[in-house]
Amino acid sequence: MGLPISHLLLVTGLVLVLIGMWGVLVHRNILRIIIGFSLFGTGTHIVLVATGYVTGGTAPIIDRALPVGEAGARAVDPVPSALVVTAIVIGFSVTAIMLSYAIRLYEARKTLSIDAFTESKW
Repeated sequence: MGLPISHLLLVTGLVLVLIGMWGVLVHRNILRIIIGFSLFGTGTHIVLVATGYVTGGTAPIIDRALPVGEAGARAVDPVPSALVVTAIVIGFSVTAIMLSYAIRLYEARKTLSIDAFTESKW
């Protein structure tokens, strides 16, 4: 039959987290590091959504379609999705700040290599 969608989402999210972490740790270009951070965040969002997914689930509204006795097994948890929506907005803001900082660094040094900024270390 294949993998359930929740397992596929977990694997996809974890792969994106690993690719993002690799991009942050290996590359010396500031733009590639920013892309790595974005991939890391996107993978984290997918993993969080996958934790709230229920195969064949329904909205957590108790009525005739979802009796109280079946709510624990069939209701989809809305909290991870709400947290991910908030995290997407915050991640977008942080990415915009990182990109604006990269523009300022490029204007100052005419390069995006982090090796050119060694005197900034403490």
